[in-house]
Amino acid sequence: LYNNVPTLAPEEAADMIAQACIFKPVRIATRLGITGQILHAVLPRVAQIAMNTSFRMFPDSNAAKGAKPGDKADKQKLSAEAVALQQMMRGIHF
Repeated sequence: LYNNVPTLAPEEAADMIAQACIFKPVRIATRLGITGQILHAVLPRVAQIAMNTSFRMFPDSNAAKGAKPGDKADKQKLSAEAVALQQMMRGIHF
């Protein structure tokens, strides 16, 4: 799943941790996380459907399919919906 959607780079995640150590905020959360919390609080069933649908849009990894570490990785083609979701998510977690 995470091969197909943008996530924080290790440097960006480390920067969030460093900012927390320096400024000691009450909470650190991304805009995407806050949006998800609000959606889950207001419309929990809709949030569940959205999360489940977006999770199932992306294929399982080779490891999830039982492939051994030395096996050749299959390059899986994403559906048009998965590509659209991938593009919509780009940059939203910053």
